[in-house]
Amino acid sequence: MILKNAVICAFFIVACLLTTHNVNGEAEKIKSAIIIDDFGGGDGGVMEFLKGDIPITVAVMPFADNSIEHAMLAHQQGFEIMVHLPMQPKKGKKSWLGPKPITIDLPPSEVKKRVTEAIESVPYAKGLNNHMGSLVVENEDIVRAIVEVVKQKNMYIVDSVTSPNSKFPEIAEELGVPLLERDIFLDDISSVSHVTNQMLKLAEVAEEYGVGIAIGHVGETGKVCYTGISQSMKQFKERNIQIVPVSDLIDDKYFEFK
Repeated sequence: MILKNAVICAFFIVACLLTTHNVNGEAEKIKSAIIIDDFGGGDGGVMEFLKGDIPITVAVMPFADNSIEHAMLAHQQGFEIMVHLPMQPKKGKKSWLGPKPITIDLPPSEVKKRVTEAIESVPYAKGLNNHMGSLVVENEDIVRAIVEVVKQKNMYIVDSVTSPNSKFPEIAEELGVPLLERDIFLDDISSVSHVTNQMLKLAEVAEEYGVGIAIGHVGETGKVCYTGISQSMKQFKERNIQIVPVSDLIDDKYFEFK
């Protein structure tokens, strides 16, 4: 299980222990966020998610053919939006990253330029997470450049945890940037039964810590991912777990989202 940002985790554990019931005697809802990556690119599941009633957080690839269209539509439908920033992995094809990725051969000034352009290319974005990036996230200089831009833009970060040696947690804490970590990948195996099993794991994480974060995808696995999540919603309701935008999980001590 991925360890969460210590301050945020502690806040929600205490809140969960102290406020398990409201003044009417009803159980308080535990919160989870579901981020769906790769909007802007692949079509599979896009319309299912954007026309559905599951309050996902929409992570949009910058500079892709449908980046602006998907971000605008998501905003119109009331979904929260974040930038799904492509970063160089240890293994994989460069073509998977798309235009203007963050790579380890870039100086910090160019990293900042690309991150700024990526944010500006995705309308209404409130946060940022990494697309791939197992190599980049271990590079302190590059991560620092990314976090400095995020701080300037008054945004949050979700570390997708593609490497256990990510520098995001320590640098975000140092610079005072809100950061959360992914707990569960929903569709690493493309089957409805696997997605529903992963949603069960998300529920267990949320019940233990008071909060949980899962990541799924549109594109090749998109329709399967949507179906598995949809089939899990009844159980989440019965377990009193509320699906919320990522910003709802950020401690108010950082900032209020407009």
